[in-house]
Amino acid sequence: MGVMAGGEGGSVVFYRNRDMGIKTIKARKDQVCYGMGLGIILLDDVYPGFPGDVRNASAYPFPIQYEIAEGVDIWALVEEEDKSPCLGPIQRAARKLERMGCRAIAAECGYFAYFQKEIAGTVDVPVFMSSLLQVPLAQQLIGPDKAVGILAARKDKLMDAHLQAVGIQLGSNYVIGGAQDEGRCPEFDHLWYEPKRTNPPGAQYDKAEEEFTSVAVDFFRSHPNMGAMMLECTGMQPFARAVQREIEIPIFSWGTLLDYAYSVAVHRDYYGHV
Repeated sequence: MGVMAGGEGGSVVFYRNRDMGIKTIKARKDQVCYGMGLGIILLDDVYPGFPGDVRNASAYPFPIQYEIAEGVDIWALVEEEDKSPCLGPIQRAARKLERMGCRAIAAECGYFAYFQKEIAGTVDVPVFMSSLLQVPLAQQLIGPDKAVGILAARKDKLMDAHLQAVGIQLGSNYVIGGAQDEGRCPEFDHLWYEPKRTNPPGAQYDKAEEEFTSVAVDFFRSHPNMGAMMLECTGMQPFARAVQREIEIPIFSWGTLLDYAYSVAVHRDYYGHV
């Protein structure tokens, strides 16, 4: 329940009433903040994100709390073969977000899948380390005769270990593509790929949308049995709807995962009539 009020420039602001089921309050063990939503573990890297990117909090309808995994940048998480130095900083970030009172913890890169089991065992709140957690669900939704297209940033960096850590059965009904392979998304490279980053890192929305949509459509057309598409990267979902307009299949992304994560951790109440 709530009321609406006119805002600046003709916009409308919706003020929700408090949860009337809250009669008393009490502290939770070791938690210092309340009314929290999702805690997001960020890479220790400097680049911007369009609204819809997990790094940009402005487009999400629930509270977001960020914490940097100190020393874990894109190169360390994605490029380096030995990822073990990343674990400690990621665990520390997860514990801090838990202490802040976050109701669930996620991350900002699909390649964080590598540490799903370790981080889920580190904290006592639900952990959603990668958009790839949705692949087994998508496989069940479309049936065994269709494939889930996993569109990663870079195909060659998505290893079996990433897939297995989030419950994907190797060799099952999925196919993998790389959006940044062969330099096909230069606007993404300008943000995330160290050898090609601009100074400062930046991108143009229209170009990024055109490039990424073209890659996604080509990926879809190259696999006639694709029944759903999984967007691995946190910077892809700003363009998910543009892709879906072209190929008209279910699209899974970090956006769908975070919406789900929040609904699990903070289930909504229902208001209506009979």
